[in-house]
Amino acid sequence: MGWWQVNADTLAAGRFVVSELAEVTATLQFLVRGTAANPAERAWLDTHGPAYRERLAGDPAAARLAPAGLGGHWNADFLTPTPSGPGTFAQELDRVRQTSVEEARADLEVSGGGPLPAALRDADLPRCAADLLEWVWEHLVRPDWPRRRRIIEADIVARAGQLSRGGWAGALESLNPGVRWLGGSRLQVNPRDYPPRELDDATLVFIPVTPRQGWVSWDAAAQRYAIVYACSGALFDAGRPVAPDSLGRLLGPARAGVLVLLDRPRSTTELVALTGQGLGSVGRHVKVLLDAGLAGRRRSGRSVLYFRTEAGDVLLRAQPG
Repeated sequence: MGWWQVNADTLAAGRFVVSELAEVTATLQFLVRGTAANPAERAWLDTHGPAYRERLAGDPAAARLAPAGLGGHWNADFLTPTPSGPGTFAQELDRVRQTSVEEARADLEVSGGGPLPAALRDADLPRCAADLLEWVWEHLVRPDWPRRRRIIEADIVARAGQLSRGGWAGALESLNPGVRWLGGSRLQVNPRDYPPRELDDATLVFIPVTPRQGWVSWDAAAQRYAIVYACSGALFDAGRPVAPDSLGRLLGPARAGVLVLLDRPRSTTELVALTGQGLGSVGRHVKVLLDAGLAGRRRSGRSVLYFRTEAGDVLLRAQPG
């Protein structure tokens, strides 16, 4: 298994961050792999796959580069740069575009498992990759970014709550398959047989993305390490509970949606991120649910978490399917 030796200072300074480039790369990786785990994922691929395939049909180098760089067990490093701090998509993309052609070729030979075909040997690989990532951003991610960002921010809020309650072991428990805290300052980052890495005086970040993808990356010279993981809220709504129409008519759609989301303890900040409603609106809905006995609350550290009571569960179970 692959694991990192993480000292106390590095772990204490670890943080969750939002990366637009990581979201775009995860979306491209999902398109490359093209495997749907549920009907909602299949519907998304059916909707956006034709435009993606049309884009590749006009760019033979990109058609080879995408599966070679993101379709195997190891990503091409230049396609997954480790964030150096807060930045826009354009700023992050510049790091891909500024990679030398020689470095990009070497990375693709590792990720692709052998010599490059002629279509890639003769191409300006950094430019080709950056242009493809920019197309995914403009056509697939940017129009949907406000919703995606709400899902990502809700996951960060939830992880912060897990961190305050159960420490890093609890916060890392449900990241990518193979990621878990082993104890003894060891963080398992994947189930593969890779040499351990020492993270002394390093920067460690955790980056949630909405597609069901994940990877690790690092910049050893700058001592920056990242774990990109699929956040608990999916890009596709198949796994998210939906308020029954009858409950929406009874409570109002927005308030019914809040009640449904209280299937586990959540803060108002998390509810705001998940619903897209304002803080004042969420607060009013929660107060009505509390007054009606359909929701309860408890304190966790400095946070107040709200949950559905037994009465709320009975009300939901009583709705016609």
